[in-house]
Amino acid sequence: MKQHLNTLFVTTQDAYLAKEGLSVAVRIDGEVRLRLPVHNLGGIVCFGRVGASPALMGLCAEMGVCISFLTEHGRFRARVTGFTPGNVLLRREQYRRADDPAACAPITRSMLIGKVANARSVLLRAVRDHPGRPGARALESAAGLLMQSLDIISRETDPDRLRGLEGEAAGIYFSVFGDLITNPDPDFAFTTRSRRPPLDRVNALLSFLYAMLAHDARAACEAAGLDAAVGFLHRDRPGRPGLALDLMEEFRAFLADRLALSLINRGQVSPKGFTVTESGAVQMNEATRKEVVAAYQRRKQETITHPFLDEKTTVGLLIHLQARLLARHLRGDLDAYPPFIWK
Repeated sequence: MKQHLNTLFVTTQDAYLAKEGLSVAVRIDGEVRLRLPVHNLGGIVCFGRVGASPALMGLCAEMGVCISFLTEHGRFRARVTGFTPGNVLLRREQYRRADDPAACAPITRSMLIGKVANARSVLLRAVRDHPGRPGARALESAAGLLMQSLDIISRETDPDRLRGLEGEAAGIYFSVFGDLITNPDPDFAFTTRSRRPPLDRVNALLSFLYAMLAHDARAACEAAGLDAAVGFLHRDRPGRPGLALDLMEEFRAFLADRLALSLINRGQVSPKGFTVTESGAVQMNEATRKEVVAAYQRRKQETITHPFLDEKTTVGLLIHLQARLLARHLRGDLDAYPPFIWK
């Protein structure tokens, strides 16, 4: 079992990370503000203008701690990682399955079932918790449509058709996402999903959380000996971690979306914590980014029973467990890949 190691998120602009012995020192304006042993970290994520010394990068590579560099808005730039573990036979089997539509379809189907089922659960949970809320009927209707999508997905055998069904299900889900927001502030109104760039505060928050989730998914793939670039649902594209994005799909609604809704509905983030650029893109300020990062880390520490393994674990380890279950399936130890389905 992989230990639940912390991820260090650095959002302060012009911060510099340096090696001090076997520790990472975070320097701001030349002053050390934080010092952490590297062996206590599972990864480091740097947002915006954050630098790191070659000595620290070398130490992290040797100790299996990846460093990811993202823009201030959470878009991936680069990643520093050491030797990739895992045996070549596992990766060769991953490549063979990904290139064979008949072998790719069952894995793609399982991942989509997990994604759509979890999205549906988020809608139904909102209706159950607040039955008289405005939009409850729309949420119930969308949940019904997602149930129909699950039925179709469970019988589909063509990978391309499955990808089309994924897009349709996502459209249904986000068509009612605004009804999940109970905060009456019009600045948190949501109409449609926009990514590059995010055009409102809700989309900016979602994109930021998805970026952190992508970092965790990529680390999970590497730790399990899988190639994060070769996916089943997401096809190959230069620079895109297809398999990491595959694993993310099961956790978008359960982890990222629910956290975004909680932060907005409980007033933990304020509209004033976002700025709109001349181009129309919406960005979070540093204080808001720190609040979101802290909330994400707290959510990852919560405990849950894994639905397939029937074992207690933390939310942060779920994606690592899914990567290992996928590896077991590719090795032939499991007849099928069991998706994570929130209950």
